[in-house]
Amino acid sequence: MNQLFLSISNLLKNIQSKFTLDSYRLLHGRGRCFDGLEFVNIDFFQPVLVVVFYKEPPENWLEDLTQFLNGSLCDRLSCVLVQRRYLANSPSEIVLGELPEKVFARRGRLLFNLHLNAQQNSGYFLDMESGRQWVEKHAAGKRVLNLFAYTCAFSVVAVAAGAEKVVNVDMSSPALNLGRANHQLNQLPKEKSEYVAENILKSWSRVKKPGPYDLVIIDPPSYQKGSFVAEKDYAKVIRRLPELMPQGGLVLACLNAPELSDAFLVEQFSEHLPQAELLERVQPHKDFPDVNPAQQLKLLAYKIPAHIFD
Repeated sequence: MNQLFLSISNLLKNIQSKFTLDSYRLLHGRGRCFDGLEFVNIDFFQPVLVVVFYKEPPENWLEDLTQFLNGSLCDRLSCVLVQRRYLANSPSEIVLGELPEKVFARRGRLLFNLHLNAQQNSGYFLDMESGRQWVEKHAAGKRVLNLFAYTCAFSVVAVAAGAEKVVNVDMSSPALNLGRANHQLNQLPKEKSEYVAENILKSWSRVKKPGPYDLVIIDPPSYQKGSFVAEKDYAKVIRRLPELMPQGGLVLACLNAPELSDAFLVEQFSEHLPQAELLERVQPHKDFPDVNPAQQLKLLAYKIPAHIFD
């Protein structure tokens, strides 16, 4: 707990000395690298601290934290929000301060809309930063397909990095609407992004139509009943890649399923698209250490050769 207080103290000092800070994970207890803190993650979205419990915290733990923060809240943080994932519907409560009407995830000059007190997921996944950095590096001049786009953070980064166009596909129209709002928030050209609200596995013709693509991002849920189950459905996406990118190109294959190692993804590509070349295992972000690396977010970069079907 003392180490946690020190980390928060350093954060507050930085807030005092700088106008804005990028959003980041302050404590990744779920990675089991911090003894006694396996039950909690803490994220910072200036000016809000988000504390997520995955089981009931030890007695007086939250009280000690709030007491420590109370003296620093008024001029550096506006709110401490607690979410309890171990309870039905993951209820949230404000334990200190007041939640601003608008809160954003910040990434350099880019902003992303958040809905911190509305549902389980905030609208922006901090652990995907290594993937966003990879896309930022490779997107310039490319036509990008963003599968399972959610609120389109990959697309915002790609367009800002000079992508020719990004097509965002997700079965959730509300999520894509938030994605469109994220592009507008960053004043990105409307013609650089497109939004397709479809179940990817049932709508390949609509997904293919705006192509061909030079770069494909695959970032599915690991398990979403009735929509996508990684163990049986990832292969269906891999098999479609040659027709989506007949001239070849790059693929960022993502998987956030602790029970599946990156060997699972390698096997899927080897079996269903053996011509693909594994270029890189993108390393998880340093803010997300895990005692078992096999359980971390998986990010594999592949190169697909041209004219596989010729």
